Amino acid sequence: MKSFFKKFKDGLKRQTPTFQKAFDGVFSGAKLDAEALEELEEALYTADFGAETVEEIIEEIQAAYKADKSMRGEDAARIGAKVLKQVLEGAEGRVEVGRHHPEVICLVGVNGSGKTTTSAKLAKLYQDDNYKVLLGACDTFRAAANEQIKHWADRLDIDIVSSQHGADSAAVAFDAYEAAKSRGRDIIVLDTAGRLHTKSNLMKELEKLERVIKKQDASAPHHSWLVVDGSLGSNSIEQARMFHKSFPLTGLIVTKLDGTSRGGAIVGIYRELKLPIYFVGLGEQPDDLQPFSAADYANAIFGITEDVES
Repeated sequence: MKSFFKKFKDGLKRQTPTFQKAFDGVFSGAKLDAEALEELEEALYTADFGAETVEEIIEEIQAAYKADKSMRGEDAARIGAKVLKQVLEGAEGRVEVGRHHPEVICLVGVNGSGKTTTSAKLAKLYQDDNYKVLLGACDTFRAAANEQIKHWADRLDIDIVSSQHGADSAAVAFDAYEAAKSRGRDIIVLDTAGRLHTKSNLMKELEKLERVIKKQDASAPHHSWLVVDGSLGSNSIEQARMFHKSFPLTGLIVTKLDGTSRGGAIVGIYRELKLPIYFVGLGEQPDDLQPFSAADYANAIFGITEDVES
């Protein structure tokens, strides 16, 4: 996945000065020293990788440095990427479409996470894989959401079921499911209303939508993915924790990873909740939503241009 690697690595060039200095300086090929290791440790904490992960990475590098004082930055980078891949073992989400007719994917998240555009991009991705897809515009709470998702559906030539602003979102989900069944669609992508994870009344609306879908298929929704803004850092972990209580999640999509210095929160969420990461958003274009690759993520973080063995 060269495009993932290139876009993510390009995004690192726009990081905070501390982050950029550590990763462009420490791993530039120069000889490693104690000061460089301190800069690296600080940068990893700034990026919200979390104490446990940072300690594991630094301890591995320090052990190697103790054994070989001639060790260079590029050697430390390889060790860091290797440790990060080990931490993320099992984190890559993979969907096997075809077990259900239709397969229901429900996207949830707070306003501003990029959920609505991600819904359309996800539908396009599956459509390009020759699946018959339908979008359910269940974000009836925000007036602009309907217009936004309809614009994307028209632009990407995706079938959509929607309603007017203020309509019952669960009713839209019901209609979308019925339409998908009658039209022979393989996949439904439901874009739900953005909500604060701290507002119980809004979370109850999400629970209602789930109950309505289950009346049509007891196993639905088959996939409940939280869309989180990668720039939020550790705050996204709290979001995931709260959503998971009210609306059991099966995975994540992390957006805006192309220009954030806090993308390490991916690791924190996975370590705590063991939720697989299905896709990441790396830009504004439809093809900027791509399947998550732990290897490419780790390599891009540490500036490795070839694969690193586990």
